[in-house]
Amino acid sequence: MHAAIRPQPGIMEIAPYEGGKAKLAGRAEVLKLSSNENPLGPAPAALAALRAAAPDLHRYPSPDHAELRAAIAAAHGLDAERVICGCGSDEIISFLCQAYAGPGDEVLYSRYGFLMYPISARAAGATPVAAPEDGRRASVDALLAAANARTRLVFLANPNNPTGTMITSQEVERLAANLPEQALLVLDGAYAEYVEDFDGGLSLIERRENVVMTRTLSKIHGLGGLRVGWGYGPAHVIDVLNRIRGPFNLSGLQQQIALAALSDWSHVERSREANAAARRLLTDGLRGLGVGVDESHGNFVLARFAGPKAAAAIDAALQADGILVRAMGGYGLPEALRITVGLEGDCRRVVDTVGRALGAAR
Repeated sequence: MHAAIRPQPGIMEIAPYEGGKAKLAGRAEVLKLSSNENPLGPAPAALAALRAAAPDLHRYPSPDHAELRAAIAAAHGLDAERVICGCGSDEIISFLCQAYAGPGDEVLYSRYGFLMYPISARAAGATPVAAPEDGRRASVDALLAAANARTRLVFLANPNNPTGTMITSQEVERLAANLPEQALLVLDGAYAEYVEDFDGGLSLIERRENVVMTRTLSKIHGLGGLRVGWGYGPAHVIDVLNRIRGPFNLSGLQQQIALAALSDWSHVERSREANAAARRLLTDGLRGLGVGVDESHGNFVLARFAGPKAAAAIDAALQADGILVRAMGGYGLPEALRITVGLEGDCRRVVDTVGRALGAAR
């Protein structure tokens, strides 16, 4: 570190986020199951919008995302004035920490929650606090016990990444109702669309002033490379976030493709159904091999092995077969691998490779 030019407190405590691997040395093609991407890709309408938007790249985009916000509101039955758009839901998370947390404040999250929660908290100068979980499932009692007068934000992903587990809407409401009055509950709904007949907590937001939600088009909409997310919350929260949002944080290209994706809800339905079938195949196949797998509600499963060495050996075997998954040491789960649910053939390939590796180790 430079002797005199120093970053703000907390910045150097951040371990840089590492995404899932996309390449393997010496292999031109790999099966990438490391980043929870939709194997069906984007909707055809989104791809058509990509081609159509090219001639307008010299134009500045809409700074208020009015058309996109209206489409999001129409798709989910929301008030467009209370929708905010960001460069992925990560940016909305960053806005929340920047706006509501700082030195002396605490940002609370469940122990195996998304890594961007503590990263964004530290970037704002706040202290991240991880509450214990109950068998890799968020515990409302533990979160409430950890909340105090310094707690400003409480992050809860439901379903959670990387565990895939979720808690009931009743438990979420109990959490919101019993937090300290200065604390804001943030529901991360990145994987909400993978759960049948689930609004992710949007109805709760309509009844409360202390709950906000983040969502993304990266997962079930198949637009991870586009980086479009959105948030919804009480008017007083969205007003604050818009004061720190850059005027052109989403390009015209992002907005046009996102609009097209939102016009094709049949693609979402197909993706949900395909994911459910392949997830069951992958879960049952791994459990049949004696691998620990919690019931997942997302587009991935968390596979738990005998220990860190066993997980590393399975990871190595998968890579030798050209399959990339996500090691979970950074999440405090070194005995586990997070495996994206691919197509059914992909899932069979994973199960076959894991089975051979486990058989060779016995």
